Amino acid sequence: MEKQIEIGIGDPVATARGFIDAWKRVGIGEEREASHRLHFENLEILLKTLTSTRWFLLKRLRAMGAVSIRALARDLGRDYKNVHTDVKRLQNAGLIETTETSKIEVSWDILEARLELAA
Repeated sequence: MEKQIEIGIGDPVATARGFIDAWKRVGIGEEREASHRLHFENLEILLKTLTSTRWFLLKRLRAMGAVSIRALARDLGRDYKNVHTDVKRLQNAGLIETTETSKIEVSWDILEARLELAA
């Protein structure tokens, strides 16, 4: 089964409303498959977080499996410090996880971006 996360832009009120709606559905016994979402406050923050370099890093890390940051930096041919900074930013966003053995990995198969032009 593929693990998917939806990435988009959403204000805190809409995010809270979605959480409350989901809570109510569970309260009445409605079964639904869990969905994973990552919403940024605005497009500027999304693009600062998910740059083209970080997107390539995510794809490469997904292909490699769980590795150390040093091994990832070596594979990418990039400076360790810069890769470490990118990894920490993506971990804070919830796109990279740390394993029990202190390695990093991407557990997502699909990152689906949803950007609406009309509010």
